Amino acid sequence: MKNIFSIIVVFLILSSCGAQNTTTEINKKTSDLESNGRPKLVVGIVVDQMRYDYLTRFASQYGVGGFNRMIEEGFNCKNNHFNYVPTYTGPGHASVYTGTTPKNHGIIGNNWYNKEIKEMVYCASDADVNSVGTEDKAGKMSPHRLQTTTFADENRLFTQGQGKTIGIALKDRGAILPAGHTANAAYWFHGKDEGRWISSSHYMEELPKWVLDFNTSTQAESYLKEWNTYYDISTYIESGVDENTFEGGFKGKDKATFPYDLKALSKDNRGYDILKATPYGNSLTTDFALAAIKAENLGQDQITDILAVSYSATDYVGHNFGVNSKEIEDTYIRLDKDLERLFQYLDTTVGKGEYTVFLTADHGAVDVPSYLHSLKVPAGYVDNKDRKAMFNAFLNATYGTDSIVENISNDQVFINRDKVKELGLKLSDVQETIAMEQLSYLNVAKVYTATTMSTTSFSEGIEALLQNGFNQKRSGDVLLVNDTSFISYGKTGSTHGSGLNYDTHVPLLFFGKGIKHGETYDKTVIPDIAATMSALLGISFPNGATGQPLGFVID
Repeated sequence: MKNIFSIIVVFLILSSCGAQNTTTEINKKTSDLESNGRPKLVVGIVVDQMRYDYLTRFASQYGVGGFNRMIEEGFNCKNNHFNYVPTYTGPGHASVYTGTTPKNHGIIGNNWYNKEIKEMVYCASDADVNSVGTEDKAGKMSPHRLQTTTFADENRLFTQGQGKTIGIALKDRGAILPAGHTANAAYWFHGKDEGRWISSSHYMEELPKWVLDFNTSTQAESYLKEWNTYYDISTYIESGVDENTFEGGFKGKDKATFPYDLKALSKDNRGYDILKATPYGNSLTTDFALAAIKAENLGQDQITDILAVSYSATDYVGHNFGVNSKEIEDTYIRLDKDLERLFQYLDTTVGKGEYTVFLTADHGAVDVPSYLHSLKVPAGYVDNKDRKAMFNAFLNATYGTDSIVENISNDQVFINRDKVKELGLKLSDVQETIAMEQLSYLNVAKVYTATTMSTTSFSEGIEALLQNGFNQKRSGDVLLVNDTSFISYGKTGSTHGSGLNYDTHVPLLFFGKGIKHGETYDKTVIPDIAATMSALLGISFPNGATGQPLGFVID
């Protein structure tokens, strides 16, 4: 009996050890599966000022390896919109990566009036950091005005800082805001007479050797050459005639027509800065991104890294030449080639099927109003000088002073609260009185007060977009909405900022590891992107996220 009992005890011990080993193996396999299920690298691409219809209008001009590869191998959200105003670069980049709107992340414009210090501030400026890579103040930038985390921040927290984050863009805000607070680095291009990539002491005390090497190379200089159309200009039937009155062009050239001698023109157009308003600015961005992938070993292990790339040149070209120009068509044809080059490099270095990419835009753009007007489409320009004169006369007649208003910017009126108290007035009454006055002006379509934004919940229409863009601490007292296609801008080139479809409807493409193949016309909104990427990576959502994961995108 003792022998039998001993055998049973030994059997139970061995069984228990076996069960523990089996459980350990299962847990290890589960962990391995979860790890292997994550992409080695996430590449977020924001194309500055890309309307959705650039995907379809120029489709026949694209190759198979860029935009079309994303569509054919990935998922195309065809009805993707910004769900707030204003639709500017700073708020756009912040919203893509934080998964929320200016109401929560606080980036209410590229620049805005700071009510506390009573002066304009820039979304990425930071007097407490130093420029790195230049003596110019262009490097005094950081994400400190961004009030929430990005999904890149959350990935850094999730991986205990082992997953890298790098932001790259010609524009400082296009690199800084997506990368978030915890990024290893953000780099932006400083043109003028330097033509180099720079950063700030928020990230580092000096540039890495690979960046110094890139800056001392002739890469930027090599793009100071002739800009002519990639294909024969006669095949560019998706855009208007080359010579017209709706484009800006460059100083030193009488007509905004191809070709452009960039080296000669650079002397009158801020040196290397001219590259920003050409497709070569995007090519230089791609060159630098490839160098970063190699030097920083991005995507070389099972811990997910994040590369945030913004193609800013498209915005400069759009502002200069307009939505319907040959220049914008050529810029997107060449961007398609740069995307193909990027994806091929990722295939080789990270591995095909081992990385995930999403592509969207920070806003769209309106057709040049003078062009629309020539076609008898209602459009035009706001006369700010005349409107300001009438408004100041009203303020003096009503309140005995125009100093009751501190600032008007970004279609918002900021009221002087001290003056309101001094006059013994009620703030909400002053807001309402000013709103009704502004509504009477030419080309003002709608007006809302901060009191209304704070006390009434809107679920649709321009009112909901305004509310999603309204930050109680930072936004103004009266919000203005201009008539459709009426802008405060010059008579040439395109701009943006409204809550209308031409500004809100932008591409949203996903492809790579963990992404299904398909398309949808169901409405998606910009804050859904960060939630979707967080769900894909199995990490916490950004701390202020309001978007929802697009489950139909994830495989």
